[in-house]
Amino acid sequence: MSSGVALRLRTLQRHLGSPEVWTQGSFPVPLVAQGRGMEPGSSPLTTHVLDTASGLPAEGLCLRLSRLEDHGQQWTELRKSYTDPDGRCPGLLLPGQMKAGTYKLSFDTEGYWQERGQESFYPYVEVVFTITNETHKFHVPLLLSPWSYTTYRGS
Repeated sequence: MSSGVALRLRTLQRHLGSPEVWTQGSFPVPLVAQGRGMEPGSSPLTTHVLDTASGLPAEGLCLRLSRLEDHGQQWTELRKSYTDPDGRCPGLLLPGQMKAGTYKLSFDTEGYWQERGQESFYPYVEVVFTITNETHKFHVPLLLSPWSYTTYRGS
């Protein structure tokens, strides 16, 4: 088996067989997790980005979380973060920090593809969603290729 296939298989096994793993790797840890003892699974909002062109997690992709404020007139950035080696960004909000409203996850897809020497069609992807019950957990996955993307409400 080639090393590339073996890497994809190990990544897929890790993804399917284990809970979200918080590793710092070479990327910044979201501020909500630094020095506060927060377990990544306890965040009410998570995301996971998979690079469908390579079949691997999208590691190191920059993203920003914002909330619509001022009666729908202005976005307020709540967090800037990066996906971990498993393509996850589990600690976007602290428990109790989420409130009902309209949110936006902005993914810097152009920067991600440029780092890989790949041309792409979408310079960024914005996923806008509404939270009506702040006691629920929300997971927003993104499947990404240089020419397309798909998202859905995960569990």
